[in-house]
Amino acid sequence: MRQRSSAEHRDLCALAPELSESLVAWWEVHGRKDPALKPWMFRADGRWPAPEEALDPYGIWIAEVMLQQTQLAVVLPYWRRWMEVLPTVEALAAASLDQVRLQWQGLGYYSRARRLHDAAQTLETQRWPRSLEGWTALPGIGRTTAASILSSVFNDPLPILDGNVKRVLARLKAHPRPPARDDALFWSWSEALLDPLRPRDFNQALMDLGATVCTPRQPSCTLCPWRLHCVAYAAGDPNRWPVTDASKPLPFQVIGVGVVVNAAGEVLIDQRLEEGLLGGMWEFPGGKQEVGEAIEATIARELREELAIEVQVGEQLIALDHAYSHKKLRFVVHLCRWIAGEPKPLASQQVCWVKPQSLSDYPFPAANARMIAALIDHLRADTLSQLS
Repeated sequence: MRQRSSAEHRDLCALAPELSESLVAWWEVHGRKDPALKPWMFRADGRWPAPEEALDPYGIWIAEVMLQQTQLAVVLPYWRRWMEVLPTVEALAAASLDQVRLQWQGLGYYSRARRLHDAAQTLETQRWPRSLEGWTALPGIGRTTAASILSSVFNDPLPILDGNVKRVLARLKAHPRPPARDDALFWSWSEALLDPLRPRDFNQALMDLGATVCTPRQPSCTLCPWRLHCVAYAAGDPNRWPVTDASKPLPFQVIGVGVVVNAAGEVLIDQRLEEGLLGGMWEFPGGKQEVGEAIEATIARELREELAIEVQVGEQLIALDHAYSHKKLRFVVHLCRWIAGEPKPLASQQVCWVKPQSLSDYPFPAANARMIAALIDHLRADTLSQLS
């Protein structure tokens, strides 16, 4: 395997100048070089920066973290709203964590928002880092994000290796193993291909090629500037690459959720502990259904164990499926009437009673947002029936 990798690397290095030139030429015409698509990559006067010109690191840093695990089309409106509310690193550092999470709500992988907020506390008192080591010392910044920031802001000659780039390189060489198993080799390929004079443009071009042409399924090979050198294209079925390890089936769980209402018409919410994907987000309380347990019993038990309250579980409000990267969940949500017990955060940071119309002031995960919509619809229908 080592001998084959060395031969692959030599072949790619020999072709690197031609591949680099053809990619940047393609990108000049077909890339996402548009201020409407990537506003953080343009100067204040609306120009794409020349190689010797630097950009504002703040907007690029925010965009790069948002783009981790998330597509550009999804990120763009979030980035615009973020920059309106938190336009500087000082504004981000001064904001509360809940304010930051509200701006992030719906993007997923919520720990990214917390890490941005943590990093802002450091960055507001120092100059922007000018090295990979300086950036990777900050929370939530790995090598490829750091390199992308530095090449985008300062045109530093640093290679990147995100998911799009791995897919392009795996197909270019029809590499026989999953990219994650040969990380060092893929980094060496990205570095060999990098245009040393225009690294900003080259890295943007490489990401755009993976995002718009060399897509995960049904790549548009006839539009690719590298198709004549692509081993996967020559093999006739680029979808065979990248090679992946056999995936395990995702575990499935049913979660009973209680929307607890008190006599004042307020609903009970709690804030998750900081660890985990959804750390620090607010939610309606509940938990996993045990084998052989009725969902109503699940909800009553979970609220007793986690909040020390007794409830009467009423009608079902909504049932919805939600998939994460590591598991699939079905949320079964019931309206509940609070009977007894002062709510205590036995398994959370804090709990509070909230008027339904004020729920939008709290950052919730995406699944809870659908529960809120169902609750508001239910309350509206109740009001209309009482008036009729």
